[in-house]
Amino acid sequence: MFTQLNPSLPVHVLGKGDGLALAVIDYGPEHNILWVTAIDATGEIWCAPNPQVRMQKNWSMGRPQSLAVDASKRADAKQD
Repeated sequence: MFTQLNPSLPVHVLGKGDGLALAVIDYGPEHNILWVTAIDATGEIWCAPNPQVRMQKNWSMGRPQSLAVDASKRADAKQD
């Protein structure tokens, strides 16, 4: 099943960066949901498996940045 998200959700794909999730693809109970995500920095579109996707921090919702996102951003900075 393909579901377009309206509105798009701000997410972080581990190893790829921040972006907007445009849709989700669900192949069923034996598979991870795939997040169709446009990466902000590169414009690339990735279908990221659910374990690699985190919501971006949101101060007004009281949601801090995920520790996994912190680690991902540190690793990305070392590669630059």
